[in-house]
Parts: sequence; C-alpha cells; structure tokens
Amino acid sequence: MEKFKFTGKSKEDAIQQAKEQLQETENNLIIKELETIKGGLFKSKKVEIEVIEKREIIKSIKDYLYKITKLMGISANIEIKNKEDVPKFIIFSDNDAMLIGKNGKNLKALSTIVSAYVNAETGENYKFLIDINEYKEKREHTLERLAKKIAREVATSKVEAKLDSMNSYERRIIHNALANHKKVYTESEGEEPNRYVVIKPKKDSDE
Repeated sequence: MEKFKFTGKSKEDAIQQAKEQLQETENNLIIKELETIKGGLFKSKKVEIEVIEKREIIKSIKDYLYKITKLMGISANIEIKNKEDVPKFIIFSDNDAMLIGKNGKNLKALSTIVSAYVNAETGENYKFLIDINEYKEKREHTLERLAKKIAREVATSKVEAKLDSMNSYERRIIHNALANHKKVYTESEGEEPNRYVVIKPKKDSDE
C-alpha cells in the first residue's frame, strides 16, 4: 500500500501540499499526523503527515482478497460497488459455499482478517463491506420476510415466538425490520454465541 509523507508549517499546510501533489480532495485521503517538530530560535515549527489515497486502499483490499482466495484454491472474480459511500467488494467464485461457511461464519472471518490488514496498514478503522455472490443481500431479504411472517403470527396468537440463534448482524436485521411494527416488538435474549431474537406481542396489540 503506497504511502506519502508531507511536511508543512502546519497540518493544514501539509494537507494542502498533499492535495496539490496527489490531485485529490481531502475527502479522498486518509491523513495521519506523524510528528510535530518544535521550532527553535531560528527554525519554525514543522508538521509531518502520512497520506494514503482511498483508491489505493480499495485496490489493496481487492488484491488482498485475490491473494486469500488463491491460497484457498478458489478461483474468484471481484466486483466493487459503493453502498452509501462505503465500498462493497462482491466475490463471485467457483466455491461460494466454502467462502460463506455455515451461517456466514467464513465470510465473517474473512471480513475480520481483511479489517485487521487494513487497520495495520493505515492505522484507521476504514469502513468497507465484503459479500459473496450477494449472499448478505439475499440473506437480509430472507430474514426480513421471516420477521414479518412471524410478526403476523404473534400479533394474531398473542404468543411470543423465539427465533433460532443468530449473529449480531442478523439480529439487527430482525430488530430493524420490526422496529415500527404496531403490534409486536423484539428483544434479544441468551448468551453469545447462542443469542437469539424473541418477537413479543404488545399489550395494546388487540386494539
């Protein structure tokens, strides 16, 4: 991952140099202040910064994903999309099942490994998403449909329903899907890794 260093009279001055030399806006740069050199009697203060272009991070993530899939013996193609200004890396492979794993465990592990790599390289918690053949998107739609179906049953029967254990990402999908429901509400119960969502009838649900 290519990094650049700039020194200026102030951090703002160093950033301006970076913007001019790299021909990028500040929004497209990851900027880290390295050192402030105090001025002496005949020397002025200087600030040194390290700069990484966001497009360089995206390229590095893509290359790193190719490296991992190759080591796994998997042939893959990676597409990049933007989801609310967050880069989303979609992997299409000849073994999606292995990359996803049971209940998405391998996909979660892959995201953790890449996050650790990016953090080590940049010192920042750079936000990005990884998906396997739109697995997360399909899973999200499936969980939303399940949540609404169970909610209808709970609203009618007035009996709470306990769903299967899910990870935090999947539980959040259920909670969000029913956040504004008039007749039921949701709560997470249990201990990790077996935490689950319970859909419960509201007291005024028979109104």
